[in-house]
Amino acid sequence: MKLYFPENYKSHLDLKQTEKAIKLVKDFFQQDLSSELKLSRITAPLFVMKGTGINDDLNGIERPVTFPVKELNDQVAEVVHSLAKWKRMTLADLDVDQGYGIYTDMNAIRPDEELTNIHSLYVDQWDWERVISDEERNLDFLKKVVRKIYTVLLRTEFFVYEHYPQIKPILPEEITFIHAEDLEAEYPTLTSKERENEIAEKYGAVFIIGIGGSLPGGEKHDGRAPDYDDWSTETKAGYKGLNGDIVIWNPTLQSSFEISSMGIRVDKEALLHQLKLTGNEDRKDLLWHKRLLNNEFPLSIGGGIGQSRICMYFLRKAHIGEIQSSIWPNEMYEQCRKHNIHLV
Repeated sequence: MKLYFPENYKSHLDLKQTEKAIKLVKDFFQQDLSSELKLSRITAPLFVMKGTGINDDLNGIERPVTFPVKELNDQVAEVVHSLAKWKRMTLADLDVDQGYGIYTDMNAIRPDEELTNIHSLYVDQWDWERVISDEERNLDFLKKVVRKIYTVLLRTEFFVYEHYPQIKPILPEEITFIHAEDLEAEYPTLTSKERENEIAEKYGAVFIIGIGGSLPGGEKHDGRAPDYDDWSTETKAGYKGLNGDIVIWNPTLQSSFEISSMGIRVDKEALLHQLKLTGNEDRKDLLWHKRLLNNEFPLSIGGGIGQSRICMYFLRKAHIGEIQSSIWPNEMYEQCRKHNIHLV
């Protein structure tokens, strides 16, 4: 088990205070995010039908939880990994206007997840998606939206401080942007995770651009499915990628801490290119992909923001199990108790 135990750790809040604080953080953050990005809340599915292309494939190797549906002649349904593609389809079906969007509570089960301080079998995040114009499919617009989300993070941090003065604000006033290629060039001997640690500690909050495509060194910063984020389109600066991750420095864990993955979504050209690059051209025959290739979906930008992650950060918790109820190995329970970490 990959666990980190902060020295002399003691939570700022007891169990009852923590439960109350979780609701305060979630309620404030989602309302502020909704206002900042002009998003309306909608209801989302917990599962979708297998073989439609709607489920998020993540890195392409994670197994979804599946089950047969008796009333559908035992056709197989999948618990969602995320709603990355479902949201865009929903924008079209709801006929959402340009400049507006949707957000929802996404709950997923990822049985192949490696259990650590920040990873659980249970994933909860706000999935959001917003309609954009063709003129907004550029890096400047992506950065504009990232800054809006970061503003919400800053306001949430102050909101927590107002209720719990013992938890001091520490986020920098501005988020720093860096492309994954520049990060590789700056730290050529480090792994992508080690690079994130270095840059997050240096600036406090960064947005790493261009995740999914191969870097000059031959490796990817991280994996991305080929059919939602646009990670292959070349920007004016000569870089590739119109997506990225919001990563902050977590002093409790002494580590970088990803709280959001987001990006401008593929258009028809980018989808075909990325399916070819990844050897997934057979997906063109799936329902979701057919609809996109038939221009039935609007251009969009979207992402996911971890609910337990931001609560964990703003409440200065050492383990995600202090925020959410999940299943953990007995050994992890025992080790955490010895280090004053109380898993829910």
